[in-house]
Amino acid sequence: GRGGPAQVEVFNLAGQRVRLLQDGDLPAGSHRLHFDALDDAGRPLASGLYLYRLSAGGGSRTERMLLLR
Repeated sequence: GRGGPAQVEVFNLAGQRVRLLQDGDLPAGSHRLHFDALDDAGRPLASGLYLYRLSAGGGSRTERMLLLR
């Protein structure tokens, strides 16, 4: 693969985006992103369920995650 644009977003359960973790080109292969549990304004997020969405290669996948403080 050649890689390409990739976007990773975190949403609260109301569907509001709280953090943009990645937005730009990545080479093909495995990648890790560090999520510091802060929103886009730098405020700590509350413990609870969140959704994250990976969009790349013309498709997207959404998964749940649990944030514990």
